[in-house]
Amino acid sequence: MGIKAISQAVISRLPRYYRYLGQLRDEGIERISSRELSERMNVTASQIRQDLNNFGGFGHQGYGYNVDSLYIEIGKILGLTTKHNLILVGAGNLGRAIAGYAKFEKRGFIMRGIFDIDESLNGQDVRGIPIMPLDRIEQFILENDIDIAVICIPATASMAVVDRIVKCGIKAIWNFSHVDLDVPRDVIVENVHLSDSLMRLSYLMKQ
Repeated sequence: MGIKAISQAVISRLPRYYRYLGQLRDEGIERISSRELSERMNVTASQIRQDLNNFGGFGHQGYGYNVDSLYIEIGKILGLTTKHNLILVGAGNLGRAIAGYAKFEKRGFIMRGIFDIDESLNGQDVRGIPIMPLDRIEQFILENDIDIAVICIPATASMAVVDRIVKCGIKAIWNFSHVDLDVPRDVIVENVHLSDSLMRLSYLMKQ
């Protein structure tokens, strides 16, 4: 079944399943039932079964799920068996924090370069990842097979940069700028608005 037939709600839960299954592997647990998994994740057992059935189902009646096999299969569904080369635009505090997060590499996301308009940063690095001037970005994308760009620059500057990198063949953007990007339909954008999360938290605190 194609990924377009799967609801966004199901897709959004897959990384959580993957994370919990990874923890189970680390604990040496070989199999788990949907009920046991639901108790850990605070998701109903029927929801877990429905979600996994979208991809063919992986459990066996009376046995449950083989933790290692399900972990591997969900990793394949998420595309984690393929390495992705990333660049980051914006070497401010947020950009440096993202570039410094080494666990991305364990999931196959390899940060290759960081770009910033501030020329005084040229030659510096974050965790060995070089910071380069923005005017080198097109050549770097083409020479290093970059497929994902992380955008951590002000909203006023982000669209101009995105136009440039899309012309170089970037097909996926992880957007931390506070603006909805206008990109071609074949370019995937995952928006991360940190202040939105805080506002949702504030709302829930009032309830």
